[in-house]
Amino acid sequence: MMDGTYATHRALAVLRAVAEGRVEMTCSAESDMFVDDLALCDQQIAHHLAHSALLEPACEGIVGMRVPARLTARGMTHLAAHVNDAGIATNASS
Repeated sequence: MMDGTYATHRALAVLRAVAEGRVEMTCSAESDMFVDDLALCDQQIAHHLAHSALLEPACEGIVGMRVPARLTARGMTHLAAHVNDAGIATNASS
């Protein structure tokens, strides 16, 4: 974990998927996430990434509704700092 945010391979993979437009999240205080229409297996990381302001809903919706997720400016910076040009995580823990 760096500056309160996850820098694990799994967390970075979620952020890359968000950047690629492959993630939806539910509108709620503890958003669940779906990658390629499948529930993310590690909702704890999903919650942490959202609470760390690395990603957010791309639009408003009613509670429980699934909407596209998007990276925040902080999320883009975090991802760029931990992923090389080939999309491979650098300096991340497992």
